Amino acid sequence: DSLVMPKPNASHQWMFNKAGLPMVDVVVDPYIANNLRPHQKEGIIFLYECVMGMRVSGRFGAILADEMGLGKTLQCIALIWTLLRQGVYGCKPVLKQALIVTPGSLVKNWKKEFQKWLGSERIKVFAVDQDHKVEEFIRSPLYSVLIISYEMLLRSLDQIQSIDFNLLICDEGHRLKNSSIKTTTALTSLSCERRIILTGTPIQNDLQEFYALIEFVNPGILGSLSTYKKIYEEPIVRSREPSATKEEKELGEKRAAELTRLTGLFILRRTQEVINKFLPPKKESIIFCRPAALQLELYRKLLSSRVISSCLQGRLESSTHLICIGVLKKLCNHPCLLFRAIKEKSCDPMSDGHDESNLYEGLIDVFPQDYTLDTFSERDSGKLQVLVKLLAAIHELKTSER
Repeated sequence: DSLVMPKPNASHQWMFNKAGLPMVDVVVDPYIANNLRPHQKEGIIFLYECVMGMRVSGRFGAILADEMGLGKTLQCIALIWTLLRQGVYGCKPVLKQALIVTPGSLVKNWKKEFQKWLGSERIKVFAVDQDHKVEEFIRSPLYSVLIISYEMLLRSLDQIQSIDFNLLICDEGHRLKNSSIKTTTALTSLSCERRIILTGTPIQNDLQEFYALIEFVNPGILGSLSTYKKIYEEPIVRSREPSATKEEKELGEKRAAELTRLTGLFILRRTQEVINKFLPPKKESIIFCRPAALQLELYRKLLSSRVISSCLQGRLESSTHLICIGVLKKLCNHPCLLFRAIKEKSCDPMSDGHDESNLYEGLIDVFPQDYTLDTFSERDSGKLQVLVKLLAAIHELKTSER
């Protein structure tokens, strides 16, 4: 079935279609639409209505706060591709160029996702890195999407400000929760009205950070910071204090409900529950892994130590028990983690005499003489030996069997 975007109401038409152009259907590319799950279709419709100013009159921002793994990237790619080619009024495309700002580790992933869904011929995507500068994007008329890291954005802000972007997407956007940091200030300086924040992190925990995110996507919708504090933050915080009166609790609950209702028009959050019905039943297996030779030798040495012996006999305080458990966990994962901890403690003059330092006594002699911080082999960890074999076996399975 076709995924058709909702039609604007009469008020929207009056505001944004002064020329009286005919209304046409805006349809998501069938190839993408046929691969979307229901929650992703709902997400695209939500984003479309937000950036078109259909959910809140005169506001064009949105926060997509789905948990990780629900396809926020794909929903945004579908939105961008749709709006680069179509528009509801006279079929005039809504976007000419879109800007995606993301952590440096995700720049290549965004470009790869565009290529996966749209190929490299249908849409030209430019990813900024050390070898590909913003100037190249500016000089070429071929590119419709610019992907840049937060760090590179700050370095190239003058060039970015000179480009007339019609849509701004901030991945891992919870980092904009402080309105005074350079990144937030730089992004706020861009003239683009259509702004989307993507985050998998719950955002209502701190009311001032929440305000900063809302102010970024829809400036002014909650009033000034002082007004927001007076109307929402202070009554809500006060109502949660143990000494709050009945009237204060009622007022706080009322203001919290108002805030949720207002911001709920442009914030969407779904959890993993929405895709559980599409997944096979979860099966958990416990696999006992035989320790590697080095692990076993180190384990025996640790168990014979004075600190662990005292713990087992209940002669030490509970904090020491936690230290012992932490050291044993490092060893069970991989000896190199224990080796690094030993080296770090040996370089710390303040650690002498501490229980953790006493635990490490004599352990360095168990490691091979040529062992270094860079030494890493799955052969030294029973768990990793099993994991490598499991991954190889899974790789051999058909996709439907994984």
